[in-house]
Amino acid sequence: MPANNFEYYLLMPYIVIGVGIILSVILEISSKKSKEYLPWFSAMLFVGTAIYSILNVNQSFVLFSGMLEVGGKSAIFNTLFNLSAALIVISSIDYLKKYEANFGEYYILIQSSVLGMMVMASARDIFMVFMGLELMSICFYVLAGINRKKASANEASLKYFLLGAFATGFIVYGIALIYGTTGTTSIQNLVENFVGYSSNILFVLGMILFFIGFSFKIATVPFHMWVPDVYQGSATTVTGLMSTAGKAAAFSVFIIMLNAVVSYGAPHFFKSYFAVIAALSMVIGSIIAISQDNMKRMLAYSSISHAGYMAIGLAAGNKFSIAGIIFYLAAYAFMNIGAFSVISIVEGKDDSRIGIKSFAGLQSKSPFLAAMISLFMFALAGIPPLAGFFGKYYVFFGAIQADLTWLAIVGVLSSVISVYFYIRVVVYVYFKNSEEEFEIESSVGTYTAIIVSAALVLILGFFPDILLGIITSSIK
Repeated sequence: MPANNFEYYLLMPYIVIGVGIILSVILEISSKKSKEYLPWFSAMLFVGTAIYSILNVNQSFVLFSGMLEVGGKSAIFNTLFNLSAALIVISSIDYLKKYEANFGEYYILIQSSVLGMMVMASARDIFMVFMGLELMSICFYVLAGINRKKASANEASLKYFLLGAFATGFIVYGIALIYGTTGTTSIQNLVENFVGYSSNILFVLGMILFFIGFSFKIATVPFHMWVPDVYQGSATTVTGLMSTAGKAAAFSVFIIMLNAVVSYGAPHFFKSYFAVIAALSMVIGSIIAISQDNMKRMLAYSSISHAGYMAIGLAAGNKFSIAGIIFYLAAYAFMNIGAFSVISIVEGKDDSRIGIKSFAGLQSKSPFLAAMISLFMFALAGIPPLAGFFGKYYVFFGAIQADLTWLAIVGVLSSVISVYFYIRVVVYVYFKNSEEEFEIESSVGTYTAIIVSAALVLILGFFPDILLGIITSSIK
């Protein structure tokens, strides 16, 4: 195959999603039934791209004069983004009808946000990172307020936009300092000459500002202020996407930027920064989650503590901990999407039935949903042998290898605290009597998303070596 054709072959995931967005826009303009076709078209697009990406995980090449990497870690992230988006899309069909917000634009925005995530995870130039980030973020700002008739959705959208723009300011200023001191935006150049550049205090300051901006995106303490309100006000399915694929995209940038430390053994100047935000996020996220009676707010604070667990891997900065983060992101994505999908079915119109008391006696209304929400809560709590346990195990093990045993101990203590608020949901589901009567509406799409998420959580839990082997081979 000629070199140019081979490049197009490797770029196929990006081309497919890009062409899919254009076709979706044309379908939305030309057909009145577009909102019936678009979810299934989007799901097929995402599943096809995910399968293609994982099959080409060993074909690692850098294209466009060092701007974009295909294959390797980026292929694993592309698979994760697309699978997550496919599950969110099919679980959204009936949910959006419930809120009379079934717009074709919703699916086009999700496709565009996934393309942004893919560009972020594959970027080998800081400007490519920024382009991917902005494409993803702008879509998220609109998606957060997709329920236009709901005041809390409008509030969530505006808060997310204002704080997102504030975080972007840190990133842009960081990029300016990095470029000003090195004269390059090539990440490969920064990685290879990291030791020389790091003697310049402005370069280190630029990197720290860049990391602070992305700390907003992964929602670690003290950059977490927007999370509870945005997660609560946004559509439940959108929250599922933002808390999983969106978080994974931001972590992919951290992993790319720390390549000098992980692969070349450069001094880890940022170890203290990541260790502090990890410890604060785990403890504060877990403690505040205990007092939450709203399921979405509880999962919002839980996502802050999970970001803390993953940040342990960034502080450790070795190959095992980075593999652990990627495994954790995959496990967390399916646990959280499953949990939010169950909430979207139980949830009533106008934000009713999202309190923990609405789940009381769920097993008498729907034994299937009761079993599923319990499975996802056990997995999020890190109960073995589910996927959540191995995610934490790999990250903690990487921390011990990096002489950060104290951080692993804080992580274990935080996990013990978190067991309380996850198991509390299970207690309400099985051991409390229902306080309100309502019918559980059947939804083929959402049930499919829940079953697939549950299957992936179990597969990653019982056979973690399958994914870990792929990840380890891709971390050169």
